[in-house]
Amino acid sequence: MTIDLDRAYWLGLLVSVVLPVLVGLVTTRVTNAGVKAVLLLALSVITGFVTEYAGPHDAGYSVGTAAVLALVSFATGVLSHFGFWKPVGVSGKAQDSFVKAA
Repeated sequence: MTIDLDRAYWLGLLVSVVLPVLVGLVTTRVTNAGVKAVLLLALSVITGFVTEYAGPHDAGYSVGTAAVLALVSFATGVLSHFGFWKPVGVSGKAQDSFVKAA
């Protein structure tokens, strides 16, 4: 079995893995988890649509493909957050990076 994906799709997948860290950088520890989830969803939708725009278009731009890419991006972001970034402590360090001592 050969996997043949364009670079844009691989880049979109890589961005999806890093999105939870980006959410951690722009939020604080006391930010409601629902707000963080909505922010991750919004960034995932943007990632999905931009990835489809940057990808090859033999048949033209597909909103359906962009929506699927957005769902994959969101799922990848959630899974990478709970499976990798949070246990390692990167999420907490990202949220503490802009906190100043009072």
